[in-house]
Amino acid sequence: MSITRNRAVLTACYGAGLRISGAVSLRPGDIDSARMVVRVEQGKGRKDRFVMLSERLLENLRDYWRHTRPEGEWLFPGLLSGRHVSRHSLERACQGGRRLAGLDMRITPHSLRHAFAAHLLEAGADVRTIQLLLGHRSLAT
Repeated sequence: MSITRNRAVLTACYGAGLRISGAVSLRPGDIDSARMVVRVEQGKGRKDRFVMLSERLLENLRDYWRHTRPEGEWLFPGLLSGRHVSRHSLERACQGGRRLAGLDMRITPHSLRHAFAAHLLEAGADVRTIQLLLGHRSLAT
């Protein structure tokens, strides 16, 4: 099964707890399968950080790569040459997926980041670890 660009980006948001801005601006070199991490360059607060790369997310990204072979510097290129896919485009794709699934609740790409954190917490992960993975300074956030 081929994975589309929009699905690949939204999967990265959930699978690594990425903000949409960090996910759309990924470059192929940011995926480190040897160390099983994703490098988020210049994330919120202009900070670089690493997040975990699960086997399943790696498999999805490899499937996307095999089927699309994106050209240029971006892992998820947009329609305009030299630019990555827009956040707005993915927000629309997320709403389309919500409608297709028949869900009534409001779902955004950021909801996927919250789900990542909630599922880690439910699986017994330490709150401090989740805080670091999300790139939060304060435990309150």
